[in-house]
Amino acid sequence: MKQQPMKIYEALRWASSFLTEHGLEQPIAEILLKHFLGIDRTKLFQMLQEELPIQVEQKLKDALVKVAKGVPVQHITKVEHFYGREFCVNQHVLIPRPETEELVVGLLKRIDQIFPNQKEISVVDVGTGSGAIAITLALENPNLDVTTIDISTDAIEVAKENATKLKADVRFLEGDLLMPIVEEKAQVDIIVSNPPYISEEDFTMLADNVRDHEPTLALVGGVTGYELYERLLIQIPKVIKKTGIIAFEVGVGQSARVEQLIKAQIPNANTEIVYDINGKDRMVFALV
Repeated sequence: MKQQPMKIYEALRWASSFLTEHGLEQPIAEILLKHFLGIDRTKLFQMLQEELPIQVEQKLKDALVKVAKGVPVQHITKVEHFYGREFCVNQHVLIPRPETEELVVGLLKRIDQIFPNQKEISVVDVGTGSGAIAITLALENPNLDVTTIDISTDAIEVAKENATKLKADVRFLEGDLLMPIVEEKAQVDIIVSNPPYISEEDFTMLADNVRDHEPTLALVGGVTGYELYERLLIQIPKVIKKTGIIAFEVGVGQSARVEQLIKAQIPNANTEIVYDINGKDRMVFALV
């Protein structure tokens, strides 16, 4: 007997129920349907009464099984939105998070305050991953001369793809933290980083979809979670100009320790801990 196609609204309702039963967020259903149909949200709601093609229904069901097993929905759609733009993502890069958008907002604001009339402002994004921070900065402020560094060649390939797709003029270097800049004997105005900051112990307690599917290299910051900040802050005084900005994303509860680490290496730095929209300490900025 031939299978009767579902209406799109029926598929959306069924998928939402499936997700709820598996303790997952209902909006994933909408994300997947838009992806498989190749349409935006407005078009989806205009088509609710239309029949869902059988092959799309099967793709949706297969994808929901994967999501229920812990595969991030972004690894199925291959994209994530960040600062109003669509970035390619895969298993080699950390999926950009909304709190990192707040780091970018805070940094752009401070750039306007500290370098209001400067035409060429050098920025280094350390551990660029998908390139979300670096590319967004380059596109939002044309005065920024942006360089990225990552130790992962696979991550750099993803970031390059995003820069090409979004027409961002960004330089890519491969290396360990700031070493490529140290070796160039270059001086820069701004250093921004969302480094791996999860401790080895906390990593074992992460949600399956993060621990099993996102790159460990981009998550774990050593035994304590502070190792990358410590190493970065030994390098930063060698490359930052007399007037400069340091911008870090940190894990919840890490800000005071990261602020101490900055002060230990750069005693004259004017530091500020900033809380995100959810009231969590997520950013540490330093003006030098």
